Amino acid sequence: MSRVRQKLLLLLILAAALGVTALLWRHEQQNVAITRQAQLDAELRGAAARISQRMVAYEQMLRGVQGLFATKNIGRQAFRAYVESLQLGADFAAIEGVGIALIVPQSDKHKHVERLRAQGFPKYSIWPAGERNSYAPITQFEPFIGRNRSVLGFDPLDTAPRRAAMEQARDSGNAALTGKIQLITRPETEGESGFLMFLPIYKNGSPHDSVETRRASLLGWVFAPFQMSSLMASLYGESSLSTEVRIYDGVELSARTLMYHSAAADDTPPGERLAATEYIQIAGHTWTMVISLRPGTADQSGVDKSQLIGISGIGLSLLLTLLTWQQLTGRMRAIALAGQMTQELRESETRFRRMAQYDALTEVPNRALFGDRLRQAIVQAKRDQTHVALMYVDLDTFKPINDTYGHHTGDLVLKAAAARMQACVRESDTVGRIGGDEFAVLLHLVDDRQDAMTVAEKIRQALNAPLELPGAPVLAIPSSIGIAIYPEHGSDDALLSRNADDAMYVAKALGRNNVQFYRQELALAPPEAVI
Repeated sequence: MSRVRQKLLLLLILAAALGVTALLWRHEQQNVAITRQAQLDAELRGAAARISQRMVAYEQMLRGVQGLFATKNIGRQAFRAYVESLQLGADFAAIEGVGIALIVPQSDKHKHVERLRAQGFPKYSIWPAGERNSYAPITQFEPFIGRNRSVLGFDPLDTAPRRAAMEQARDSGNAALTGKIQLITRPETEGESGFLMFLPIYKNGSPHDSVETRRASLLGWVFAPFQMSSLMASLYGESSLSTEVRIYDGVELSARTLMYHSAAADDTPPGERLAATEYIQIAGHTWTMVISLRPGTADQSGVDKSQLIGISGIGLSLLLTLLTWQQLTGRMRAIALAGQMTQELRESETRFRRMAQYDALTEVPNRALFGDRLRQAIVQAKRDQTHVALMYVDLDTFKPINDTYGHHTGDLVLKAAAARMQACVRESDTVGRIGGDEFAVLLHLVDDRQDAMTVAEKIRQALNAPLELPGAPVLAIPSSIGIAIYPEHGSDDALLSRNADDAMYVAKALGRNNVQFYRQELALAPPEAVI
């Protein structure tokens, strides 16, 4: 073989090996991006749910105050006693207080001011100053301590953001939220965002079944102010150190509408990084929540093998080229060696593909592969006009087991749970681990809801069976299982997954260790309504 042909052969072998390496590296990068996006989506859903649940609780608290006025005209002391009974600091963290703003016509302004001064507030006045057709000054704000004393007499109708929310509450009869504002209770925290929630108070016994009657019978409003940073700091739940959270007022993502940022020192726009977005509806108002990876965040999940693939592939490519050059004098040996190395690369690709598609601990499909199988199952069911069942399974006692007996025992519990679930389904069905102690089960070709319930109960009972592990007492693994059926509960994989997840949380809210089908009325209800 001539030198030219030898060089061409070496270049061809090197290019082919590097090409395979590039393909493997790219494939791994894509799978890592899918996994990270799924993790962001899960964290986003959890955070949005916690915010919604907390704001529903605040609205219910204000409705209790509204209910007092609906039954009788309560005095200052009765209102103060009621607010003190709420224990705002313990049960309603992040709320600044609860206040009353009553309508005062311009003709009654002087009498109103004199009456409040006679009640022990000699410096009381309505502010901001100015003549208006009517006022809505704050006549009481509890707890009446510290900076809360400074708001007495303030007229929120005089400022556009507050007035818009008050008029919306008045005309609808429901709770209404202001947009992003600076709270007057916290003038020292300029630049920090807050908001107010208003509920209307109507005259006792007066009709308010239309906009006209509601306006005619309006007495005023009960309201509560919130500091956004305090609200977020009070929420429970896990958050990743590698992510940051932004909340915007409305759907415009800009510095003007930014209400909260968990990493205020970083100004990198979230759109330039991997991110997930959710729209939160609260009392007729929209917030946009964005969770994104922090700039320069290193992979902490241990799933990114792209660097290993790249280094290994380049090394193998150079080694293959060197060996080929050394063995060019024996053509057959060179061909055999090239074949061997090519096979090793193919085997490496197979191993890497499996690592990207299967959970390393339980050896069941991971979120990415499970999602692909779910989409394929829905396509086939749509074509054949059949049904598919999707289950979300959460291990109720996994965290205390993991905390008490260590991660090694926790890993054994997860492996045992996966094996038990696989034993309860057909070979054509799929059991997958979608994160932490949460699994998903895909049932192909179910005839009706009873088929899915039979398998779900079989799984629940199998998980509850005694489990003996070294270094721990005999354990059981109670589970909460949510079921969604295609096409009854969702026409695509995203909706079906979300509804199965909602059904699982309903099962947990109903006492855990039970099975629930998705029902729209339960999914939309707050946890306390489910209970």
